[in-house]
Amino acid sequence: MTAVYYFNWMERGGVVYILTNRSNTTLYVGATSDLYPRIVEHREKKYPGSFTARYNISKLVYFEALPTITEAIDREKQLKGGSRKKKEDLINSINPKWRDLFDDISRW
Repeated sequence: MTAVYYFNWMERGGVVYILTNRSNTTLYVGATSDLYPRIVEHREKKYPGSFTARYNISKLVYFEALPTITEAIDREKQLKGGSRKKKEDLINSINPKWRDLFDDISRW
């Protein structure tokens, strides 16, 4: 039973996302299977010692849905390994004003 549950979890869709702080100086890349509650956790600083809590990173500026959580994790690793310039170019490609996309996902 546990193995089946694990398999089903691994096959859920996934989302890779980029957060920044108010002044857009620090970027954070993450992956999740459920974007809205994950962003709420960042905003509420659920994990006070985390990178995002310490640097007040909670503005959602980019997200990309993928068919599985495994693909989202792979994409997260790819983005984390890239330069800041590549991340900025990616954000600018869909969100050139770097507006907070949280309201967009709250309507999902």
